[in-house]
This record gives sequence, C-alpha cells and structure tokens, in this order.
Amino acid sequence: MTQTTAESPVRKQRAQLKTRTLRTDRWWLAPGLTFAGLVAFLIYGFWAIFDSSHLAGSYIAPFSSPCLATSCPEGARLFGFAPFGDWYTLPPGILILGLPGGFRLTCYYYRKAYYRSFWLSPPACGVAEPHKKYTGETRFPLILQNIHRYFFYFGAIIALILTYDAVLAFRDENGNWGHVGLGTIILVINAILILCYTFGCHSCRHITAGRLNHFSKHPLRYRAWTLVSKLNAKHQQFAWASLFSVMLADLYVRLVAKGIINFPFA
Repeated sequence: MTQTTAESPVRKQRAQLKTRTLRTDRWWLAPGLTFAGLVAFLIYGFWAIFDSSHLAGSYIAPFSSPCLATSCPEGARLFGFAPFGDWYTLPPGILILGLPGGFRLTCYYYRKAYYRSFWLSPPACGVAEPHKKYTGETRFPLILQNIHRYFFYFGAIIALILTYDAVLAFRDENGNWGHVGLGTIILVINAILILCYTFGCHSCRHITAGRLNHFSKHPLRYRAWTLVSKLNAKHQQFAWASLFSVMLADLYVRLVAKGIINFPFA
C-alpha cells in the first residue's frame, strides 16, 4: 500500500492503460446476449401490436389485454366494457403496452441491463466505457427513470388483469368452466411469473415497509415486506422469465387464433 507523505503527494490521475481492459474472459458475452434478447422482444412486440389475431376462444393474447374499445372482440373486452367507445380504432397493443413497457423500461434491473448492452455504460465490470462524461440520472432524459414508482401501480394493474385472463382460460368456447388445455397452462404460468416480477419490484418493497422505523409495530406490513424481499432477491430471474413467458403466451394465443395450432388440447 502506497503511503502519502510530503515527498510523495497523492496522484490525481488514473492509471494509464493502453488496452481497454485487462480481462481475459468473455466479458462481452453477457451484454451481447442481453442485447439480443431485448431486441428480439422489441421486434416481436412491434409485430404483435399490429396483428389482429388476439382472441382464440377463451384465450386472450397478453399483448392486447385489456381491449377497451368497441372495435375489440366482445370476449376480449375487460368485464365486457368498452370505455373508449368507437373513437379509438388503433390496435389495442399501442394503448396497453405503454404501461407495462414503461414499468420495465424504468425497472432497476432493466436499467443495468440496457445501460450495459445498448449504451455500453459500462459494458462490463473492469471494462472501460466509451463515454467521456457521466452524469447519471440527473439530467433529461434519464431523470425520467425516477417515475418508476408510479409505473409500478400501472404495472400491478396489468398483472392483475393478466391473472384474470388466465382464470378465464379455464372456460371452453361455450363459456363452461372446467376446460384445461395447453393454452390454459401457458397463461397461468405466465400470470404467476408476471406477478412475481411485478410484486418483487424494488418500489413495491419500499411501499410495503420501506419507511417504517419499527417492524414490531406493523406486523402485517413486515410480513408483506418479507415476502416481497424474497421475490426481490430473484428479481433478475423473474424479469427474464416473465419477459419470455409473456412473449410465448402471446404468440401461442395468436397461433391458435390463426388456426396454425389446432391441437385437441389447445
């Protein structure tokens, strides 16, 4: 350890390295896979927005739920209501995906994921980033990341609606309960993963008991905080699992609606 004396002043410059990093492992693999996964999701989401096959029997495509206009199929409307009436004629995904999309975009884990994979800030630990300045999230547009706590409320509503859609998947085409098909299982698994990701959010953990000074005086909130903390410990895993599950569930419903998948147990 270098001692600071009058004869040896503290160095104010960083070590001058001629290489970008001294790491010899495949540090680029993680940000590369993250980039590929998020781009694939964006491409699929863009296609799903403009695809009209979002209802197959009692199955509702997650990317188009809830459908709130009269132009939506009756079975796809939330509780049968169409509050947007006839004036809204755009695909339902444009209206709906902004809420969970904003929730994921401002999520603490996803910030790290796309900061490293898209902006290379930094691409990996111990690897120099190409940016000369770093201002964090103190300026526009990154300061908007601080509204994540508000997107959480919308994300929670969407998660509950997808859970309701998963319950409806237990009905057959005639509205009788007791149907269990492959689509039912897929939608239920997707709803569970979405709930675990949403309610394992850092903001949810803070809301439940983040501002309490004495857990002993609030036993119910402490139990809720404990449960959310357990989900929060796996937030990264739930983030990726729910990202692909919602895409898989949405694609499955659309393929059934198009008649491409027509299994007896669909």
